[in-house]
Amino acid sequence: HPHIPTSVDMLRRLVTSVGAAAVRQARGPVNPAPVASRSVGGLMVHRDTPDNNDSLNWDFPEAAMPIVHKILERYPPNYKRSAMIPLLDVAQQANQGYLSVQAMNRVAEMLEVAPIRVYEVATFYSMFNRTKVGKYHVMVCGTTPCMLRGSRDIEKALSDYMGVKKFESTPDGLFTLGEMECMGSCVNAPMIAVADYSNGVEGYSYNYYEDLTPADAVAVVKALKAGQKPRVGSQHRDKAEPMGAGAQLTLTGEPRGPYCRDLAKVKADMEAAAAAAAAEAAKAEAAKK
Repeated sequence: HPHIPTSVDMLRRLVTSVGAAAVRQARGPVNPAPVASRSVGGLMVHRDTPDNNDSLNWDFPEAAMPIVHKILERYPPNYKRSAMIPLLDVAQQANQGYLSVQAMNRVAEMLEVAPIRVYEVATFYSMFNRTKVGKYHVMVCGTTPCMLRGSRDIEKALSDYMGVKKFESTPDGLFTLGEMECMGSCVNAPMIAVADYSNGVEGYSYNYYEDLTPADAVAVVKALKAGQKPRVGSQHRDKAEPMGAGAQLTLTGEPRGPYCRDLAKVKADMEAAAAAAAAEAAKAEAAKK
């Protein structure tokens, strides 16, 4: 059924997106990949192309309109610009995984804001792709926990299998290899996320694949290429807990009871202190007389 972005979905992706923006800024300028294959990362500089320019018109497909209306209904008419991020998300799903200028212009028109207000948002968050991506956008988590657990080996294995570098797309348009910062599944590191744009809004999915080895990551991509549905989540276990023999590192004995103050003693101490203060004040008052 159509994917309706929930507040949790959007918050998770926004936090990941803001983290990626901060890391890009800290790392400094990124050497851009060739324009023909570059998808995400680097500078957000627009160049008109025959299918991405403001002389073209674009609209949400009929299948997406119930989702669009449901999103708009969340906000009072004078605050409907608050629907900008979820509408851009749906527009990206409906537009083969990226936001063209004409798609952003349509969102601006629906929200009755200047187009620049939409451009500002779309170019800030890395969850929005400003150039075309493959049908499957494969993003490797590159933050410290995943890196310590081998995410660079995951990235290399995927790069070798696809025959592309990071932020590039395969010649057949099936895959784009990307990177994201902290996806929030550190206990199951390393991991990848895959956005599936192969069937528009109706078939859109955004899934995590966790506890990966390089071979596991390649197997997930091979399964997607074959039209299969690989197992989502951990590839080796059903719970989020430390792996291996003797992995239980905490709660190895009887837990201590909660620490509670003796409230009766606290009350008695406070009353005694108040009585002593009153006696001292009375003594001082008597001395004045």
